[in-house]
Amino acid sequence: MSLKKEEVYTTTYLNFEEANRALFNYIVGFYNRNRLHSSIHYFTPQEFEN
Repeated sequence: MSLKKEEVYTTTYLNFEEANRALFNYIVGFYNRNRLHSSIHYFTPQEFEN
């Protein structure tokens, strides 16, 4: 999956500011914390730090 498939293509934004805010919240709240990252052997950042 990707940011586009998980968030952008599934959401209708009313304007640029709404899209910007939603994408920021998605990246900070989910993508960077809970999503598996290949660069750290498919762990979430939280799992990798522990």
